[in-house]
Amino acid sequence: MSSLNKLGLSEARDKLRNKDVTSVELTEACLNAIDGAGALNAFVHNTPELALEQAKAADKSIQAGDAPDMCGLPIGIKDLFCTKGVPSQAGSKILKGFLPEYESTVTQQLRDAGAVMLGKLNMDEFAMGSSNETSVYGDAVSPWRRRNDDAALTPGGSSGGSASAVAADLCLAATGTDTGGSIRQPAAFVGITGVKPTYGRCSRWGIVAFASSLDQAGPMTKNVRDAAMMLTSMCGHDRKDSTSADIPVPNFEGMLTGDIRGKKIGIPREYRMKGMPVEIDNLWAEGRNMLKAAGANIFDISLPHTKYALPAYYVIAPAEASSNLARYDGVRYGHRASLAQGDGITEMYEKTRAEGFGHEVQRRVMIGTYVLSAGFYDAYYNRARKVRALIKKDFEDVFAKGIDAILTPATPSAAFGLGEMSDADPVKMYLNDVFTVTVNLAGLPGISVPTGLDAQGLPLALQLIGRPWEEGDLLNTAYALEQCAGFVAKPKKWW
Repeated sequence: MSSLNKLGLSEARDKLRNKDVTSVELTEACLNAIDGAGALNAFVHNTPELALEQAKAADKSIQAGDAPDMCGLPIGIKDLFCTKGVPSQAGSKILKGFLPEYESTVTQQLRDAGAVMLGKLNMDEFAMGSSNETSVYGDAVSPWRRRNDDAALTPGGSSGGSASAVAADLCLAATGTDTGGSIRQPAAFVGITGVKPTYGRCSRWGIVAFASSLDQAGPMTKNVRDAAMMLTSMCGHDRKDSTSADIPVPNFEGMLTGDIRGKKIGIPREYRMKGMPVEIDNLWAEGRNMLKAAGANIFDISLPHTKYALPAYYVIAPAEASSNLARYDGVRYGHRASLAQGDGITEMYEKTRAEGFGHEVQRRVMIGTYVLSAGFYDAYYNRARKVRALIKKDFEDVFAKGIDAILTPATPSAAFGLGEMSDADPVKMYLNDVFTVTVNLAGLPGISVPTGLDAQGLPLALQLIGRPWEEGDLLNTAYALEQCAGFVAKPKKWW
């Protein structure tokens, strides 16, 4: 039974319902896997006692015959989600020692559904990063390796710990958050499925804020069916979040038929970026052919403002971050710097933030403060907001013409090595978001589906972008793509 941690959510659910296994057995298998995977640095706050307590309660619910789909299934929680009585640091020194007295809405809904929390997962500090190299806990490491190469690879970011843990079978699934691609990019790098729902579909309450108009929680799972199943439990209206949509949540798993005959799939010409690797371009072409073979109709489309997405995103996101992170001042909770005699409140703020925030967070806060300042607000921030509106309209125009989903690459490359992207040129790292940020700017649902391997044996993925609030239809298209691609590769265990 030691391989139970290799199950997906839906497989494990069926075994639990058939009384083939217990939640305690599933949980113990995952806890054993976590204990043996320190080299991945994926889990940073382990909660084994809590997990076994929740597993025992789940077994009782299942025995009683009244258990939701997620009941008894062990999952990991990204450190960005506040969890009552469990450290919630957002990967930052400035929140060291913070033990929330409340539970985020998403994690509470998962708990109410009977899910078992194994612990908290590594992430880029305040979700700012694309490689999980800005974390106070140190780098999360991908379970994948290049052929004939032992170099440590990034699992992507900011949800790098979640990606690594799911791909290495340390948990059955995990939560992530996506502000500019932080679910979809790491999912693509490690060969798992990641869903960014429509903005407002999942409550943001109790999730440490990065950029409030862009952040959205979502599932990171081993396949599309599991993603549909977990997303159903994560979604729902929340009166504590003013941006939460009061829209019914369907059973997304029940909408998976794999039948996409007659669906109209758009291929945006602007995503054919200069210098795109041949492997990515070929994978994209294969994806088009697979969807066409499944009965979909393929159309070339135009999203003319795509080239302005990255600049707009890297104005809007830091601006919102500088506002959100102003609350971390050393007064109420978290880290407080030691003060010299004569230091006042201003010195305390300065020293606490200098010690508590890492370089990438400091960089983005300074950029955000600059673009919001009196002399530059109109030149940068307001202009970026106008560009965002144009990007959103591009998608609206395409969907108004009957397009059901849009197919693009998920990332511009396979996973790169830890330390290969120089901190001296952060723009290189920011370019990793080139295919994903438009979805956040427009508030649309998107999903990353693993569809192949590169020449070095590393996962590559395609992204599907859907209509707002139509995650069920998007997941079904992704399910068809997944079936056509037949991706089953797993990393060879070295840790």
